[in-house]
Amino acid sequence: MSKVVRRLRTLPLRSRIALLVAAAVAAAVAAVAVTCWFITADQLRNQMDKDLHSQVGSLNQNRGAEALLACSSTQNQRQFPGPTIQLLSASGDVCTWRGKSAIPATSADKAVAEGTEEEALHTTDAQDGTSMRVLTVPVAKGPSKVKLPDIAVSIATPMDEITQPLTTLAWVLLLVGGIGVLGSTAAGLWIARTGLRPVDQLTETVEHVARTEDLTVRIPVEGDDEIARLAASFNAMNASLASSRELQQQLIADAGHELRTPLTSMRTNIELLTRIEETGRSIPPEDRKALMASVKAQMTELAALIGDLQELSRTGLTGGEGPLKVVSLHDTVRSAVERARLRGPELTFDTELAPWYVRSEPAALERAVVNLLDNAVKFSPEKGRVEVRLMRGTLTVRDHGPGIPDDELPYVFDRFWRSPTARALPGSGLGLSIVARTVEASGGQVALSAADGGGTIATLVLPGAPTPPPEIP
Repeated sequence: MSKVVRRLRTLPLRSRIALLVAAAVAAAVAAVAVTCWFITADQLRNQMDKDLHSQVGSLNQNRGAEALLACSSTQNQRQFPGPTIQLLSASGDVCTWRGKSAIPATSADKAVAEGTEEEALHTTDAQDGTSMRVLTVPVAKGPSKVKLPDIAVSIATPMDEITQPLTTLAWVLLLVGGIGVLGSTAAGLWIARTGLRPVDQLTETVEHVARTEDLTVRIPVEGDDEIARLAASFNAMNASLASSRELQQQLIADAGHELRTPLTSMRTNIELLTRIEETGRSIPPEDRKALMASVKAQMTELAALIGDLQELSRTGLTGGEGPLKVVSLHDTVRSAVERARLRGPELTFDTELAPWYVRSEPAALERAVVNLLDNAVKFSPEKGRVEVRLMRGTLTVRDHGPGIPDDELPYVFDRFWRSPTARALPGSGLGLSIVARTVEASGGQVALSAADGGGTIATLVLPGAPTPPPEIP
């Protein structure tokens, strides 16, 4: 059986469908044919038994017993068409009155002759080998139908009257069934070929995409069946891949553009230092110090940009490398505020943090909060104030800087986007994009808006998580 299954798996799908349809039809036809044959055989046998009862009744009623009693030897055997009729005694002696060949008496027939059984109905072979259906009953004599002792009469009909029609019926059923199976196989092939035509188109399209990497190809969607759903899913997947490739190409182009500036500046400064060293000329210490500071600043900017790119390129639902965990958001914000104080020591941080727990990746969440605070520090005026509030899962970070124009707010979370007024400030343009990605992975939302009285408000909303149990010391 396993070999047959393995062999079927090697066949094309349409061939398997056709074979399964043919097998199902063949099983159904065989079941119907066998049932029909058995029902017909049972009906013919019942009809034969009824005819035997009718004939033996007519024989006793028409004073046939006196004629049967005249049968004393095989010389009196009469060759008449019709059923075989014979007398038999309780000892098993048989006298055939009509028929071609005697039928041996069975124990059931002897029991009828002895009077212990009312009748015997069975199938047996005559002396010439003919299969006969035999009915044996006691002999009744006279109008009063008095049963004669130790004598019974048997009437038999050849089973050929049943077997020949049944054989003909079997051949007819086999022929019709074979035609039905062949027709169902052809129909199965046609149905499989027609039904799998959209699958063939899908296969050709997939092969074309794999060969040419052309993600603009789409499959026409007709109807709402499984094939249509498969085509729609393929189109959606292709569109997603095309969008992903476009975003990847855009990321590479933007990253190349952003990397070009610090690299060019570093190259210029390094070439200047090399030329000074080669010519042996000296430069004032202040100029040399400024030149080295510029190189260091460009290296720091380049390292920050590469770190942001690595953070942005991480895969997974969490936006980070670790799994989601229940995190204390107020502790994370407090830690981020302390780091922000180091970046803006002249600024005043006004904080109000209520306890709140969220489900997120700890390192990614802290980096997102730090990016929001860094953005506030960067745009805050000297000796300004940064207000940080956390109430019921809503974190707000407000600065008192110049603010963001309304026409620029839709682009603040795009990668590498920087406001024209902020291009002179350090940064890669990826910080807010990383924030949006992390918050979205944690099931939250983030937005920037203009604050009343000037400045910008960053609002971060994260759904709460069950409070973790206290640690047992």
